[in-house]
Amino acid sequence: MTANNEQNQSSQNDMRTRLLTKIIPIIRKNGFQSIRMDDMAKYMDVSKATMYKYFTSKEDVIQGSVNSFVDYLNELVVESNNTVESFTKGFQQSFEQSILLAAYISDVFLNELQIMYPYLHDQLRDAMQRREEKMTVFYEEGKEKGIFNTVNEKLIFLQDDVLVRSMIDAKFLMLNGLTLHQLLLDYYRLKKLQLFNADHAVQVDDNHMVNQLDYISKKLTRDLF
Repeated sequence: MTANNEQNQSSQNDMRTRLLTKIIPIIRKNGFQSIRMDDMAKYMDVSKATMYKYFTSKEDVIQGSVNSFVDYLNELVVESNNTVESFTKGFQQSFEQSILLAAYISDVFLNELQIMYPYLHDQLRDAMQRREEKMTVFYEEGKEKGIFNTVNEKLIFLQDDVLVRSMIDAKFLMLNGLTLHQLLLDYYRLKKLQLFNADHAVQVDDNHMVNQLDYISKKLTRDLF
């Protein structure tokens, strides 16, 4: 492939990514089964002709969405060198990812994916399973080193899935007079105390997460509310 062809391919991929970023929040909320290509073009804020330059069909759009999720799932690298700092970094990175995954991969999306494109559903589920396996090894290492409390990893995964989806409900936030940023920060602190034993929890630096969760809460508010 020539340098010019590589540049064109990169530009094509970048545009696909930008368009997917606009449609993913929609299919997360409403599913995709009833959305027509005309509707997708409107949500992407481009003409139908422009959209077809980057996506040949609805299945192509959904394939691209699943690929985006799989790539993001595969990005997670939680390595430890037996220090509180390394386990802190792994915990904080996985926490951010858990929030975004629970927010954007909805039951509506998964259910329709399983019905209409089961092979894509399997790809996504396999990537989610690989992530859980990585995290399980990470938690077990932390427990062996005496940094983490004795916890059931499956309950942690379930907690993230259930609680985060409840927290990003606009009605829940309004009825309880809460902001998403404060709720995510409170959940981060709660999870930190659940996971790290008391001696090591006090050594965890939260400053980075305050800013990160502010960014994430603004992103979720913009995309999902």
